[in-house]
Amino acid sequence: MINFDEELKQFTPSLEVSQAEGDILSSDLKDISDIVLQMTEDLRGVTR
Repeated sequence: MINFDEELKQFTPSLEVSQAEGDILSSDLKDISDIVLQMTEDLRGVTR
């Protein structure tokens, strides 16, 4: 039987995952809510 507590103690994330996480968190990408907000502001003539 697998002892999940022991397996988790031995777990180390791969370097690719750590690097991807840092790249994703550091990028300033717009998501759909940012795009919709910008579109409605443009239609109303509002500036930030």
